[in-house]
Amino acid sequence: MRLSSLADYAVVMLSAAARHAPAERLTATLLAGETGVPLPTAQKLMGRLTQAGLLVSARGTGGGVQLARDPGSISLADIVEAVEGPIAMTACFDDHRHDCGLETSCRVKPHWGVVNSTIRGALGGVSLAMLSGAATGVPA
Repeated sequence: MRLSSLADYAVVMLSAAARHAPAERLTATLLAGETGVPLPTAQKLMGRLTQAGLLVSARGTGGGVQLARDPGSISLADIVEAVEGPIAMTACFDDHRHDCGLETSCRVKPHWGVVNSTIRGALGGVSLAMLSGAATGVPA
């Protein structure tokens, strides 16, 4: 399993956001500059992360974004799902896809739910505070 570049960039950007003061308004330009994420990608991700409820935005003078919740309550699973969608190891677990030739006779399919839950649980146990160093004061 490997995260897409977009999910990786989202983790990097939110980690940078978590290192700022909670009430500070952040812009895509600021976060792109701090992280090296290309500005168009940062803008796209800020939209997705806002839509997913991980960021809140304010328009106008002094506008920008800030974390919607405390970094300790945002998990790596939340971030990955905001960008990638639900965590699923195989396409057969997606109710809308039926492109597997083994689907009707597969004896493993019923067990993928346990695998997916275990992976989501592991990712859910890693907070943005841990990733950003905000929990320990150590720069990440």
